[in-house]
Amino acid sequence: MATRSAFTPPAAQASNHQPLAERLRPRTLGEVIGQQHVLGPGMPLRLAFESGRPHSCILWGPPGVGKTTIARLMADAFDAQFISISAVLGGVKDIREAVEQAQAARDGLMQQRTIVFVDEVHRFNKSQQDAFLPHVESGLFTFIGATTENPSFEVNSALLSRAAVYVLQPLSEEDLKQIVALALYEQAFPAIESVAIDRLVAYADGDARRLLNTLETLAMAAAQEKLTEITDVWLLKVLGERMRRYDKGGEQFYDTISALHKSVRGSDPDAALYWLVRMLDGGADPRYMARRLVRMASEDIGLADPRALRLALDASEVYERLGSPEGELALAECVVYLAVAPKSNAVYKAYNAARAWVKRDGTRPVPMHLRNAPTQLMKQLDYGKGYRYAHDEEGGFAAGENYLPEGMPEPGFYQPVERGLEIKIAQKLRDLRVRNAAAGDGVDPGNGG
Repeated sequence: MATRSAFTPPAAQASNHQPLAERLRPRTLGEVIGQQHVLGPGMPLRLAFESGRPHSCILWGPPGVGKTTIARLMADAFDAQFISISAVLGGVKDIREAVEQAQAARDGLMQQRTIVFVDEVHRFNKSQQDAFLPHVESGLFTFIGATTENPSFEVNSALLSRAAVYVLQPLSEEDLKQIVALALYEQAFPAIESVAIDRLVAYADGDARRLLNTLETLAMAAAQEKLTEITDVWLLKVLGERMRRYDKGGEQFYDTISALHKSVRGSDPDAALYWLVRMLDGGADPRYMARRLVRMASEDIGLADPRALRLALDASEVYERLGSPEGELALAECVVYLAVAPKSNAVYKAYNAARAWVKRDGTRPVPMHLRNAPTQLMKQLDYGKGYRYAHDEEGGFAAGENYLPEGMPEPGFYQPVERGLEIKIAQKLRDLRVRNAAAGDGVDPGNGG
């Protein structure tokens, strides 16, 4: 059954100069659709609004879930000056201007607060992000950053420590249908079949901006053809290739990349290919996918098949040369190879174990025989004395030599698995340990006993 309203074509609307997304942007917290896990009664961000004291924060979530809207509403709630900076287009000059405006608002007759909103904050480099720190600390302005990337990796730790992180979710089907109903109520487009609404909601995939922009395109096309109802058949005809197939469940971007990673780790090439294509079809940046494949090669395959890392790097380079869609085939080839390759996380575990050891252990001095001795003074101080040059030893191995700090026990970080090339690596390490043990007993096979 179609939802109907009296349609006023966009050309006849007084506010037609504004995009639909702007015309329907919530003006109060109660008008916000979705994000009730942070904006609902008693939830953290709602409590921040009600406290009367703004605080710096990072809004992390996929596109079109209300990050900019929430920042604007926060400025309205605290009667604060709102300064918006795009990290894609802006730079230090914009930051400097924002500081000057904030100082003017603070020192003026009205003594107004300032909220500085930085969209796509992860695009700013370290020095640009650091430029906000002294002003956030002094309280000159409240900083709100919006990012689609994990702030743990993309935002400086110093800035991150001074800002609360709120995770925003893709809008649900019901949330998106509410937006369609609101647009109908505002006479933004004609009646629309319920099946067409379902298709639009699936296409939007949790992104309100995508939904509203599509509705606006449809409204203009419907006005030109003088339609009184948007049907599913007409919808497909107008949008054509733009109407990609999306699951109605609206899985989050990071859930999907997790499914891809786990399919590769689980050695299922069909599942890995499926999730790769799902992400590419959903608009994921192929360069991001290439970076994740490099990570999978080093984390889950490692030395069981060192060719995997080279293949992942080659796939990334091929994509850079060919672009889409041709270059995507190289990513598919890489995904299949990674899925069927022997698996080992031994290096990954060894690296993490070494990091944990170093973090909790003291700073042990470098043994004298391992120190560099570029000057005569250092040689007189016995730097490098007694070092055995492995290439001069039998088999290129100085049996019994110690390369760890004095007094440090063998940590055993690296434990190769019995798969792929690591089978041979494990055997090689066992043989070397036998030679070390023999040398320790006074019988060094490498030096003739």
